[in-house]
Amino acid sequence: MLEVKNLHAKIGDKEILKGIDLVINDGETHAIMGPNGSGKSTLSAVLVGNPLYEVTEGEAFFNGKNLLEMKPEDRAHEGLFLSFQYPVEIPGVSMTNFMKAAINEKRKYQGLEPMNAAEFLKLQREKRKIVELDSKLANRSVNEGFSGGEKKRNEIFQMAMLEPKLSILDETDSGLDVDAMRIVAEGVNKLQTPETSCIVITHYDRLLEMIKPQFVHVLYKGRIVKTGGPELAVQIQEHGYDWIKEEIGEE
Repeated sequence: MLEVKNLHAKIGDKEILKGIDLVINDGETHAIMGPNGSGKSTLSAVLVGNPLYEVTEGEAFFNGKNLLEMKPEDRAHEGLFLSFQYPVEIPGVSMTNFMKAAINEKRKYQGLEPMNAAEFLKLQREKRKIVELDSKLANRSVNEGFSGGEKKRNEIFQMAMLEPKLSILDETDSGLDVDAMRIVAEGVNKLQTPETSCIVITHYDRLLEMIKPQFVHVLYKGRIVKTGGPELAVQIQEHGYDWIKEEIGEE
């Protein structure tokens, strides 16, 4: 599904990604962990096409297509989704209108007719149940006045509506209490299929106890320096990152 080779990227004059290699196949869940400033959020931003970042070297292919040559909106239409660490508020735009526009733009890209109102409302009801999102929130502006947990649930609701092929969750657990994290994790798990994949970016293994990845990668100073199974997240939680620095020969 996703193949990243020797990816380098910078913001301004600062190089942040220094040679990322990553392969994700259909139906896989990968976790990316690492200290602050290691490049985790930068990697997600580069993959979805954030214009603040410049790719200076390397390549990335998504289902055989050159990801780096696509506009950000085309990457989304192809099935790439990013759940933000800090979801923004969009005053004056209702959730219903926002989602209907997003779905119909994707359908237009795929050469399909727009979804009619009855179909859309039925889909919205079904998907809202997955993340226990209050129906009243659908009539409010996007994320305006939402609590932190509601914003994160709203992100997973959007993911459910758009049915992406690859979802990137950028520290979705940040600021969530135990109940909100459970709801978000259960929503992600219910949406997973043999044809879809997920990247979970997190500092902690508590979310990974609920969303169980097959692979855990440690990102450090712009490179993936270690890859393992779920046990790697437990080791990091218990011992921090110092032992990995020692393992790669860095004091």
